[in-house]
Amino acid sequence: MSVLRTPDDRFNNLPGFNFQPHYVEIRDPDLGPLRVHYVDEGPSDGPVVLCLHGEPTWCYLYRKMIPVLSSAGCRVLAPDMVGFGRSDKLTLRTDYTYTRHVRWMADWIKSVGVTDITLLAQDWGGLIGLRLVAENPEIFARFSLSNTGLPTGDHPVNEAFHRWRKFSQEDPVFDIGSIVNLFGHGGLTEEEVEAYRAPFPADEYKEGARQFPVLVPTRPDDPASEDNRRAWKALMRWEKPALMCFSDADPIMQGGEKPFLKLVPGTRDQPHRTLKGRHFIQEEDGENWARAVVDWIGKI
Repeated sequence: MSVLRTPDDRFNNLPGFNFQPHYVEIRDPDLGPLRVHYVDEGPSDGPVVLCLHGEPTWCYLYRKMIPVLSSAGCRVLAPDMVGFGRSDKLTLRTDYTYTRHVRWMADWIKSVGVTDITLLAQDWGGLIGLRLVAENPEIFARFSLSNTGLPTGDHPVNEAFHRWRKFSQEDPVFDIGSIVNLFGHGGLTEEEVEAYRAPFPADEYKEGARQFPVLVPTRPDDPASEDNRRAWKALMRWEKPALMCFSDADPIMQGGEKPFLKLVPGTRDQPHRTLKGRHFIQEEDGENWARAVVDWIGKI
């Protein structure tokens, strides 16, 4: 196994991201020690809000939401998953598995030592975060989702996802900054586009980002399908609050809130919102998601 660590100077002077880096070391039983980066903002004794990013972003995605949440008195934790941001990156694609991603985040939570967590999750943040909720319900107080799901492979995925996965495997450049911009409305500045490129100075740093799309269960016999089915069974018993804040124009996940509203008891009588934007809603309407969460926490 080879581990890469993006040079620190790649993260200097990023627009809108003046947060101090924090690190913990976790130990994978097969791969050894891995350093995980996270942002930790707001009062240490405030309600814990955990922001999980997805593919191919990093915690920079939450930069507009963190100040809204922290100024309202929340302790905001925003980690970079292994393979992304300032966290360590593995150069062998097959070292990235769905099971390991869930375990790495579970180990990170244990290392940070937080409980009574409000989870905010989008994209792969939901695929991983919902597994954490289902497998460790005692440490989560509630969760809010946007533009994500928990696929088991028992239902077909849409054509937009198939095109994305094909692109992710075949595009020779895989320009992550441009990808994030194009999956929104194309409104990022060049400096913001560069910030999304920052963790990936060369192709060998992108193996985790390249691997994520092929880890999504699209067949009933996918390696992660049974674990996700078990997670759904747990979510169907989830009585604690669950808030859906999906966007109105996501070509991949539009309508993805419907299974949760139908099957998860905790979604009943909650102040669900429809946000304005495409897939990376944190860029286009993130402040309103954060405000909805602040109001929601305050009323529970």
